[in-house]
Amino acid sequence: MTADLNPAALLLEAFRAAVAAASPAVRVPEFLPDPPPGRTIVVGAGKASAAMAQAFERHWTGGLAGLVVTATGHAVPCQRIEVVESSHPVPGEEGRLAAERMLEMVSGLGRDDLVVCLLSGGGSALLPLPPPGLTLHEKQSITRTLLRSGATIAEINCVRRHLSRIKGGRLAAACAPARVVTLAISDVPGDDPIDIASGPTVADPGSCDDALAVLDRIGVGVSPQTARALRSGAWESVKPGDPRLARAQYRAIATPMQSLEAAAVAVRAAGVQPWIISDRLEGEARDVASGMAGLVDQVIAGGRPVRPPCVLLSGGETTVTVRGSGRGGRNVEFLLALGLALGARRSVRALAADTDGVDGLEPVAGALWHPDTLARAAALGLDARRFLDANDAHTFFASLGDSLVTGPTLTNVNDFRAILVLEDGRP
Repeated sequence: MTADLNPAALLLEAFRAAVAAASPAVRVPEFLPDPPPGRTIVVGAGKASAAMAQAFERHWTGGLAGLVVTATGHAVPCQRIEVVESSHPVPGEEGRLAAERMLEMVSGLGRDDLVVCLLSGGGSALLPLPPPGLTLHEKQSITRTLLRSGATIAEINCVRRHLSRIKGGRLAAACAPARVVTLAISDVPGDDPIDIASGPTVADPGSCDDALAVLDRIGVGVSPQTARALRSGAWESVKPGDPRLARAQYRAIATPMQSLEAAAVAVRAAGVQPWIISDRLEGEARDVASGMAGLVDQVIAGGRPVRPPCVLLSGGETTVTVRGSGRGGRNVEFLLALGLALGARRSVRALAADTDGVDGLEPVAGALWHPDTLARAAALGLDARRFLDANDAHTFFASLGDSLVTGPTLTNVNDFRAILVLEDGRP
């Protein structure tokens, strides 16, 4: 390790490397399908879908038409593929209309035609096409409750798949008999295709009963007609073995682990040892922070699983059960809980951020933790514990000037956490 190491700069470089590794401009060209004899239609959804569409059409030499929907502020110019912006994480009318148009675009295709589906994180909220009997307003209400409940992304997406006319394999079924190739940037722990944008082009092994079980466990109220439809199985998704999906292919072009490995390369180049803990950590942000604090103590006390100086890297998707009225953000909530658990350890710095540049509902990617964070907060009269209790970590870090603001990164491989542990006694 060089004596002039800048700890904050190293953490930021690791984050940038993780984001760059998942760039659509880098990943999409490598996975272009073979051109078809017939038409090529591009559809898609997610925070990276517009950038993916741009990369696709720049490298596609044949005919092309299509439509993708992305989050507000994430659009980029495309020549032949229309880009629509809609609200996220609560679905909006623009997304509903775009999803309806996508189904119309892929209907009536033949075996010589190709549908390319570009998916990334955020696609579930951006393709809200409720089945008959379910209003968009009710779907928005259900989504808000689920997002504040602490439910896992798998549980939330199970519900979404069964309140939809396009998710859970239905988009691919509508394309039959055309060939379907899905290019996906994974933002979910484990990279399960059914959870990326709620799997519009893959079979769903879950059921309406599973969705009902999630709603019942959390206590989400639904209208009588919605409850009846789920109990009867009327809104069931497309199941494994369905012949309409026989010509559907799926390719994960960027994953959280790939980004963590790129961050590890950047850390190692600075003369520091990286350690990738996992790319699929889940659970309450505060609980994950508590476990991580214990691991940091183990590194400091016994040099296990790696000796300082080192950077502990992890990804995944934590959850937050909202009880306060603050500005939220699962990554900053993790970071504040971690800092409180560690106290003013002079040898520890940390960064936690969402790789899409938006943590929760705020246009802030995340934040950094420094050894003097608690001292600076106290000098300003800020009680860190109260901010955590209020789910208001964004306000806490913004008050200290420690927020990480990147703007939309145009990709999304979910949470990124980097904890730098230096030798004891290092300032």
